[in-house]
Amino acid sequence: MPYRWTTSPDATEQELRLWPHESLPRAGMVSVVFGAFLMILLPALPVLGTPVLWDMLPFLLLAVWALYTALQRNHMARQISEVLTLGPEFAYLVRTDPKGHTQEWQANRYWTRVSKYADAGPVPHYITLKGSDREVEIGAFLSEKERLALFDDLQRVLAR
Repeated sequence: MPYRWTTSPDATEQELRLWPHESLPRAGMVSVVFGAFLMILLPALPVLGTPVLWDMLPFLLLAVWALYTALQRNHMARQISEVLTLGPEFAYLVRTDPKGHTQEWQANRYWTRVSKYADAGPVPHYITLKGSDREVEIGAFLSEKERLALFDDLQRVLAR
């Protein structure tokens, strides 16, 4: 699961860290780009030493550059994190987007409620926390199965 619960040493606070699943780490990205470069060069082997190579080369390099750029943008877009801190009397959520901007939400833990919208949200099983007259999303970047597990965990923890 791309989230983890931790408890403070004195057991007064719990912290939930959420992050998106990343199926292709940086090392894998390098391998994919290098493999694509080698596969794209295969058709260029018969034309080595001919003027046709110079006609093909910009398009081959453009394809490799486009693949690298797409993978890099995908990696950067996955740099989202959410941290929910639950103390004895408060719930505090901090969301950091890929550009480093943060959004914060705080409410009294007793009045904090977790809701799940099966079809009404932007994603199936959309999870929100409600308190202090605000409703905020949590874990929208998780898969459907992970959101269901997160909803059960949040209900269990907030019920205490």
